[in-house]
Amino acid sequence: MATRETLQAQVERALGSLTNPRVAKDVVSAGMVKELAVDDAGKVAFTFVLAREDPATLVREVRKAVQAVAGVTGVSIKVHDGNAAKAGAARPAPGARPDVPPPPTPIEQPNLGKVLAISSGKGGVGKSTVSANLAAALVKSGLRVGLMDGDIYGPNIPRMMGVDHKPEIRDGKIQPLEGHGVKLMSLGFIVERDAPAIWRGPIIMKIIQQFLRDVEWGELDYFIVDLPPGTGDAQLSLAQSIHMRGALIVTTPQEMAVGDSLRGAKMFERVGVPVIGIVENMSYFVCPHCGERTEVFLSGGGQRLATELGVPFLGRVPLQANMTSLADSGRPIVVAEPSSPAGLALQEIAAELSQQLAAR
Repeated sequence: MATRETLQAQVERALGSLTNPRVAKDVVSAGMVKELAVDDAGKVAFTFVLAREDPATLVREVRKAVQAVAGVTGVSIKVHDGNAAKAGAARPAPGARPDVPPPPTPIEQPNLGKVLAISSGKGGVGKSTVSANLAAALVKSGLRVGLMDGDIYGPNIPRMMGVDHKPEIRDGKIQPLEGHGVKLMSLGFIVERDAPAIWRGPIIMKIIQQFLRDVEWGELDYFIVDLPPGTGDAQLSLAQSIHMRGALIVTTPQEMAVGDSLRGAKMFERVGVPVIGIVENMSYFVCPHCGERTEVFLSGGGQRLATELGVPFLGRVPLQANMTSLADSGRPIVVAEPSSPAGLALQEIAAELSQQLAAR
């Protein structure tokens, strides 16, 4: 059995074989590996310092390199924001918190076209399902669409769009993957499927900014961002990083979901992003045999929310028996069954959404 020192030396050599292309040095020589420790059971832990300009794929590469060392039984990596460390070293302005770097100024990226955030006040309302289907529906209408999975904690877009492999890097730019004609980028393409997303604010901001600026999106008509539920770091980071045309709020009919969505909508208004419409998902159920329509939950929640906010109500998406299985197999309902009740509803919402954005 290898001694602790020998195993640690092997881990250091494995890390030393990985190069950071930005500085043309290996990650150890570049000072990116800190506090490396290996215990008697073969568990490895270290801090990895990642600057905003570094490719986020390095985190996955260092994890795989260490896991490949014989004798290593586990790997724990704490990712640290190198830019935040530099900001903390400088003398803070009067009244500023020394541990928090100033927010970036939102930039214009005309090549992305109309930037739209899709959000929800709570999880489980089908926000990612709506995002994937709207993107696919817009592509079917002849538009160039990019879909960025901003749900750092639960990236579901890769599975829903049927894409699951690592993106290439060419000339320092991450190449987006493609599913059903939609250009895609997600943290799910980069980290291991079972890796827990334990991310703090600065790292979330870095991931959002890298997906916006370091991905070769090309020329788009629409750029859709599927955000995590709630009102947290990802939403604020996006608002601080790029000018958005608007936000679309997804809710279900229940009052609890509507109340959470109201808070999410108010958050966007506070950061200067207009809410352009409300979509009510899981609105009703249509029997596939007799066509009878049943209100499974309380009805009208989405319309009431739109009325309270003074924004358009874009439509209701029904429950559909096979919609979940199609999503799990990477086939959006607007592609797999476009003439089904849910498929028709989502295509109509996509058309209404285009009209609302064009009017703005």
